[in-house]
Amino acid sequence: MDRVTFPNRDNTVVGNLFTPSRLDAGKKYPAIVVTHPFGAVKEQVSTLYAEKLTEQGFITLVFDASYQGESGGEPHFSELPAVRVEDIRCAVDFLASRPQVDEDRIGALGICAGGGYTLNAAQTELRIKAVAGVSVFDIGSARREGVGGGIPFEARMKTLEEVGRQRTREAQGEPLRYVSLVPDDPQQALNNPSDLYREGYIYYTQAAPHPNAMEKFVFTTLGPQMAFFPFEQIETISPRPLLIIAGSEADTRYFSENAYAKAKEPKELHLVPGATHIDLYYKPEFVPQVAEKLTQFFGTHL
Repeated sequence: MDRVTFPNRDNTVVGNLFTPSRLDAGKKYPAIVVTHPFGAVKEQVSTLYAEKLTEQGFITLVFDASYQGESGGEPHFSELPAVRVEDIRCAVDFLASRPQVDEDRIGALGICAGGGYTLNAAQTELRIKAVAGVSVFDIGSARREGVGGGIPFEARMKTLEEVGRQRTREAQGEPLRYVSLVPDDPQQALNNPSDLYREGYIYYTQAAPHPNAMEKFVFTTLGPQMAFFPFEQIETISPRPLLIIAGSEADTRYFSENAYAKAKEPKELHLVPGATHIDLYYKPEFVPQVAEKLTQFFGTHL
């Protein structure tokens, strides 16, 4: 593994590049950009899948999103969909310039919100030749309506009004406002009816914690998040292949189904029996299945 950096405009994006152990200097290899979930950093689930794909002969790149982890950008802990999508384009720039990478065989994999960003980036980034998402999360829909659609329109408008007021306060010099991702009361998290948030709390605080993980995010970025429609032109990924993997029991499964329904062939929706959204991040009974499916997909199409 090599620590690498690449630019996204004025931000320095920090990543880790994984190369096969028996790299032949005279050959060019297929490469995959792996994008992490909202709230995560490169060392967590994206590295897990990157390492498994590298074991199968792919060069893989994981990175911290701009404004997050080790990457630059202020204010830190911002979650800006347009910048996240541009991070992926810049990661493709980086891979395409590497002498060991075959620039005609670059793929992209995203997990959770990283899946939504990856599917969105691939719509207009034609250097991505094969696209995959695991536990795909539509952050725009989730912010507008809530997971499962529980947030009414009026509540959304009240949030946007408060975002506007907060932007004015900050423009006048008041401190930034943040939204906490980790509840102070563990029981509040563990009693959450959504498997995503309940099991996500366990993953980020117990199963795979990392000191750089984003425990809060800038409140005013809720506006750009609500304005994001990741699947709006997903049909333009075709004729490049698309693979979407979701847990059969995930309460976010409908995001994957919506993306699949909008996409054109060649496409595949692969459901992992018995798995929830977070299960696909780390559970040993599910991860090998997902890794095998990804290996087959990228092995066939890159």
